[in-house]
Amino acid sequence: MPTDFPHQHLDPTRTTWHITFGTYGTRLHGGSRPSVDKQHNDLDTPFVPPKIEREDSARGRMKFPARSLTVEQRQFAEEEIPKICGRGGWEYRVCSAAPDHVHLLCDIVPDVHGEKVRRLVKRWLGQALSEQWQLPEGASWWAEEGSNIAIHNEPYLNNAFSYIARQRTIIWTP
Repeated sequence: MPTDFPHQHLDPTRTTWHITFGTYGTRLHGGSRPSVDKQHNDLDTPFVPPKIEREDSARGRMKFPARSLTVEQRQFAEEEIPKICGRGGWEYRVCSAAPDHVHLLCDIVPDVHGEKVRRLVKRWLGQALSEQWQLPEGASWWAEEGSNIAIHNEPYLNNAFSYIARQRTIIWTP
């Protein structure tokens, strides 16, 4: 896997967003694995603190088993997300799909918030995955929320780009 990636520059006509969302039931709030919620979703904000009662409560509300992406599903997601960005009119930079979460960097016109894009990416990617791998009636690929961070400086952009590119299932190519 490459270790040096091309230097990324901010587009002055768009906002770059770092969008992250998890698979259903794999990172429950209060668990030992990092997660974010509405109070823990800003840059430099700590993750949700571990609290077994909160994790147990979330697990008890689950209607389906936790969903982890297979290697084949991760590769599919990494191939599909650039197409989804094109469909939405967003400039794709890089994405990665792990067994329990997806990262995306894309540039969006300033009057559209990253949360709207995250919701559409989750919907469209979930639909594409379901065409290949059918879920039980009412089940979801994704956790309810996710993270949207607007990027306003190039050091953060370049750090996020290389972090995501290194996690890819498919080797990153420009």
